[in-house]
Amino acid sequence: MADGSNLSARRTASPTGETRIHMDDAAAPSVIAAAVERCAAGLIHRCDGLVALCIGTDRSIGDALGPLVGSRLQGSVPDGVTVLGTLDKPVHAGNLADALAWVERTFRRPLVLAVDACLGRAESVGYLAVGPGSLRPGAGVSKSLPPAGDLYLTGVVNVGGFMEYFVLQNTRLSLVMRMAQVAAAGLEQGLRALHGRRAQSEAEH
Repeated sequence: MADGSNLSARRTASPTGETRIHMDDAAAPSVIAAAVERCAAGLIHRCDGLVALCIGTDRSIGDALGPLVGSRLQGSVPDGVTVLGTLDKPVHAGNLADALAWVERTFRRPLVLAVDACLGRAESVGYLAVGPGSLRPGAGVSKSLPPAGDLYLTGVVNVGGFMEYFVLQNTRLSLVMRMAQVAAAGLEQGLRALHGRRAQSEAEH
């Protein structure tokens, strides 16, 4: 559960490179894919592994965005993309450090795309954001966890600021399912494009 209190506009690019779009926008998947490619542009040619790190737990509806996205990606991305965090094998507060350690052991220069749910303002619910840099899992519920990702996707699933655990448990499943579908569609496009660019770069060298 990341901190998503800065989401506001319906479709914008912030000065820090973050792209935000509402899940009901018909262009959302293509906008997400383009944002992923843009955020990874300077990293993809020197990485030796693509990892989608989908953070969250199926024990809480609001925090299930990551595992739902991971399960959708698992059967759709190319073989060269590693997906960590699914409904069957979630990556959550209890094993996030182990997952990050596994990535470090397995790859020399991984490119990690972190996915997580977050809480935000009422007008931000339903928004997805893609940006460069790491996210802070657990920040929305005051947990101290290691930062994750070279780029990130977050989705605002409910309103933050009070009784966060109760809010997560009382999040609409239909909203999280719809958000996961849109996010996974965009990430699949973006990861396929990155995989292709990485393969082309390897062939040229």
